[in-house]
Amino acid sequence: MACRKNKKTEIQPDPLYNDIVVAKFINHILKRGKKTVAQKIVYGSFDIIKKNTKREPLEVFRDAVQNVSPLLEVKSKRVGGATYQVPTEVKGERRLGVAMKWIINSAKAKKGKKMAEHLAQELTDASENKGEAIKKKENAHRMAEANRAFAHFSF
Repeated sequence: MACRKNKKTEIQPDPLYNDIVVAKFINHILKRGKKTVAQKIVYGSFDIIKKNTKREPLEVFRDAVQNVSPLLEVKSKRVGGATYQVPTEVKGERRLGVAMKWIINSAKAKKGKKMAEHLAQELTDASENKGEAIKKKENAHRMAEANRAFAHFSF
């Protein structure tokens, strides 16, 4: 029986910044197929970033995603009745996806203002190496460091 690989769908760059990573970020925010709403949130947060920081929003976004991207994570591995948290390296595509998910979730967790404002704040904080998403990354690295003794169980 032949093993078939799943084909990755080609994501078109977003219309405003012509950037594939921004298009993926918009797709991560997407709810119930409402892409225009997701675009308004992302572009609105980019406008807020430009107004508040006087920096290029795409540059702030790239810095934020780069800073939040995890290098290591722990995965559960069952060996002889015991479950170990084995530290593993995070590969490229997953690193980007996890970083985006952490940024979005930490922005969603905040209450009060509009989502665009929360997202702008989280992206700005992440580009300056602070904020909830950075804490999440540091916790993941701390867990991997603490369980370094089980690295020999790697997959």
